[in-house]
This record gives sequence, C-alpha cells and structure tokens, in this order.
Amino acid sequence: MESLPPLQAGQLIARGTARHLRQHDFLCIEEFVPVSGLRVDLMALGPKSELWVIECKSSRADFLSDNKWQGYLEWCDRFYWAVPPDFPTELLPEDTGLIIADAYDAEIIRPAPETKLAAARRKKMVLKFARNAADRLRRYVDPKPGRVFT
Repeated sequence: MESLPPLQAGQLIARGTARHLRQHDFLCIEEFVPVSGLRVDLMALGPKSELWVIECKSSRADFLSDNKWQGYLEWCDRFYWAVPPDFPTELLPEDTGLIIADAYDAEIIRPAPETKLAAARRKKMVLKFARNAADRLRRYVDPKPGRVFT
C-alpha cells in the first residue's frame, strides 16, 4: 500500500480548523475554487447556508506572499485567517476574523464581520460546494471512474 506524503504546515492548520468548525456544525472543503483563478484553503458551509472562507497561513513569509486574499471576500459571508499559536497576528488586518489553530483543534479568537452574500451567489456557491464534495467522495470510492464494469 502506498503511503501518503506528510502533511504540510498549512494543511495541518486546515485540519485543526476544520475539526473545530465541525463542533459549530460547519462542514469544510479544502482547496475549494469559487471561481477560476481563486483557490481558498478552506470553504466552510454552515447549517443555515452560511459560507466562510478560511485562509491558513503557517508563517510571516506565507502571509506576505499572499496577494489574492481580498478577491475571496466577495465569495463568502465571513473571512477568517487561521494561523498557528506563534504567528505574529499583528500582521493580519483587524477587519477580518482570526482563528488560532494547530493540527488537532482551533479556537476562534476574533469573529469575522459578516457581509451577507446575495441570494443568487449563495445558491451558486452552495450548489458548487455540494457538487465538489460529492465528486471528491466519488473519486475516493472509485479512483478510476473510466472503468467499464461487465
């Protein structure tokens, strides 16, 4: 059996954050593409169709190299940063949410301000989230979908 490569620092932060958000009845998809050209670290869907984007940053250099995050704001109701406990949080914009996370859990330190999506955009994003999740499950169950069964 082939072993998986070890998770990177950002992936560990995403895992802990997703675990924590599950306790709040939010389900997450990693590396979600809301539109071509944008890829968010975590998209979280809440019980009332709330959509949160969470960007996971493992270091100062990781944060400073990110120049796309403001483009994510129009695709979510709330925007959060998820960072490790030793991250210099003074770098993060104060008008965004803050989550401190490790590989196992997280804590919401600063709630993100809410900017509700328009109904049509929400419907489009929830449908895309559902289809993406279903396709990922299908690929997990059947990694070679081109097979023909007789």
